[in-house]
Amino acid sequence: MPPDPLPELTVHHLNNSRSQRVLWLIEELDVPYTVVHYQRDPKTMLAPRTLRTLHPLGKSPVVTIGGKTIAETGLIIEYLCGRYDDGRLSPPAEPGSLTEERERWLYWMHYAEGSLMPMLLLKLVFSRMPRQSPRLLRFLVNMISKQGQQDFIDPQLEQHLDYLETCLDQGAWFGGSGFSAADIMMSFPLEAADRFGLISKRTKLSAFLARAHQRPAYRRALERGGPYAMA
Repeated sequence: MPPDPLPELTVHHLNNSRSQRVLWLIEELDVPYTVVHYQRDPKTMLAPRTLRTLHPLGKSPVVTIGGKTIAETGLIIEYLCGRYDDGRLSPPAEPGSLTEERERWLYWMHYAEGSLMPMLLLKLVFSRMPRQSPRLLRFLVNMISKQGQQDFIDPQLEQHLDYLETCLDQGAWFGGSGFSAADIMMSFPLEAADRFGLISKRTKLSAFLARAHQRPAYRRALERGGPYAMA
């Protein structure tokens, strides 16, 4: 008998968002999928309300597979690796134990959104505050924005990025000796940091992004996802 067909996999993709990583992962896994495109509001940069029909928060990425709806990038990537990966992109989960390789992989999977991305979001918010404030308050808001970045946000980001630079002393990739889904997770916050001009002076992080962007699956994902300002 022929094997059962794979359940239909659909990525609900928002432009310039974390869902670009999901497209990249699926291209690496070489799994057939469909993309449904959503566009940010050009003024607010918020996702369209139509995404709320899939998930109450109306955020991206969201994937649907075999009647199941899954949100949150890290969960989506772990789920897809568990379902489709042959060990190339994720260390196997050993029942009743946690290998050193999988512990390292899980660390970077969670660090990307749990530690690094919040600081970058703070920098984005503070940097936009002056131009989005009333004209009469703009001078004061600009002072607050600069002070907040100078005293808190920028030193924290410098600490994180210096740490990441030293972590790549051990090899070309974060998740282990070879490329893995952990590197896909790390790509988005590092691309965001690069947009702020924080990567160029760090040669290992710059080289990491260059290697990631040269992967054929990364380029195919850009073709499927459309314009992506973070790359």
